Amino acid sequence: MNVPLEQPEISTTMRPDKPRPIVILGAGGIVRDAHLPAYRKAKWPVIGIADVFEERAAQLQAEYQINRSFGSIAEAVAFAPEDAVYDLAVPASSILESLKFLPDGAAVLMQKPMGETLVEAIDILHLCRKKRLTAAVNFQLRWSPNLLKAGELMNSGAIGFIHDFELQVSCRMPWENWEFLASASRLEVLYHSIHYLDLARAWLGEPRSVYAKTVRSPRSPRLAATKSVIALDYGDWVRSYIATDHSNAYGPDHQRSFVQIEGTKGAVHAQIGGNLDYPNGLPDTLDFAPEGGSWRRLAIGGNWFPDAFVGSMGSLQSFLEGSSDVLPTSVEDAIHTMALVEAVYESSDAGGTQIPLSSTS
Repeated sequence: MNVPLEQPEISTTMRPDKPRPIVILGAGGIVRDAHLPAYRKAKWPVIGIADVFEERAAQLQAEYQINRSFGSIAEAVAFAPEDAVYDLAVPASSILESLKFLPDGAAVLMQKPMGETLVEAIDILHLCRKKRLTAAVNFQLRWSPNLLKAGELMNSGAIGFIHDFELQVSCRMPWENWEFLASASRLEVLYHSIHYLDLARAWLGEPRSVYAKTVRSPRSPRLAATKSVIALDYGDWVRSYIATDHSNAYGPDHQRSFVQIEGTKGAVHAQIGGNLDYPNGLPDTLDFAPEGGSWRRLAIGGNWFPDAFVGSMGSLQSFLEGSSDVLPTSVEDAIHTMALVEAVYESSDAGGTQIPLSSTS
């Protein structure tokens, strides 16, 4: 049998030898709960923070002992030194306009998604090229400690050829916590499963095509689709799918959040604990089983929130200083994740193959 054997080398964690100063543009919940705790843990200098609601920026400035806070991006850019790295954490609809304030040649890590549509993502890509920005997108799930460990196992050959990628999420997600999502025409895939699509690309490469259906939930009738089933086509030797249900409100016993990889030599099962009992979350875990052996739990030392955010900023800063020659989630790579998101929605809108019915009467 002619089984394909080539799959991507998986990026591992990177940290700069000499971290550059960070200026954060946006002071919302993700910055409070993940960005700032991650940078404090890594001991990286955050020297400025800005938000249109200046009191929010001032509150985080005081809590994290940041040098300055500002009420606009323009003020923060005027203050920032030439070697600053901008951490852009604004809603997707504001990314394009926000980037226009940055100096030409600047470095920026922008929050996902890279715009609300593929058209916006292409505009963002073109602007980054025009302004010569060293730009990456914060697809930080790639650097969750348990998934980094899984990637190391894959790179070492301990898993062998990956022939099965299964990612399931069934939980209660309080979408009402994010006001801007109330009127979003695209929700679950664009703002959540985009991480899982990006992970599949990082681990398996580019799929040939996608089959998908996204649906709304009667628990949240005013919201866009919050549930999805996505099958990624990697040919005849790889099964790859993502299934999410964010309206399972029947308690923890039968809620789940995991990715399982099966290969020709071994398998890994990683719990993505942040989705369970959100926003408190449960611990991330990683189990490994060699072919013919038993499952055992591996030590991983951290969780998706906030530890993975060290990886995304660290990869950008390492690339800037030259200690790494790869920028895994550069805008040139991220545009392909955005294209995959677009394909998911197009597949869902197009509908499946009609079922033929022949009468025998």
